[in-house]
Amino acid sequence: MQIRASTVLPARREDVELHTADGLTLVGELALPAERDPVATLITLHPLPTHGGFMDSHVYRKAAWRLPALADLAVLRFNLRGVSSPRGTSEGTFDNAEGERFDVAAAIELAEFRDLPRRWLVGWSFGTDLVLMHGCDPSVEGAVLLSPPLRFSPPSTSRPGTPPASPSSPWCPSSTTTCARPRPRSGSRRSPRPR
Repeated sequence: MQIRASTVLPARREDVELHTADGLTLVGELALPAERDPVATLITLHPLPTHGGFMDSHVYRKAAWRLPALADLAVLRFNLRGVSSPRGTSEGTFDNAEGERFDVAAAIELAEFRDLPRRWLVGWSFGTDLVLMHGCDPSVEGAVLLSPPLRFSPPSTSRPGTPPASPSSPWCPSSTTTCARPRPRSGSRRSPRPR
């Protein structure tokens, strides 16, 4: 099979609504493998809305079109507060990465409610700042950061082992002093590189 720019592979796609703790409804889409349960889940956070970022940004649209069929992944993409796309407009207004913490939490909660496995946050540009600032959640296994501008997230959130930017986030226990880092797989310890 040859995959071209506009290739859409089979999947179960459904429109979803996410409900934030501050009372907003966000619009999105969940793409699932056509005939199997997903093996993992990508929760996507799009680029800066004030510069054209939305759930249909090409990287995420193509991920939703192809990864359910090619890799058995669930792909959740949605518009952050105040953002419009062909799917619709999410309620609210852009809040400079502050109110968006509720959007991130709503996406994680939807994935938990739907029992989607092995949740990973995928941030692209502005979305990477949201992952670093608000993605500390025990149900999230890891993060993928694409083109991180680190414009909104404080420097402490971009270094492993430092306190999260918002330890009072509704899903991050107040006793948490660091965000969870991926645990090494047994037997995967690296030996020092020769000099």
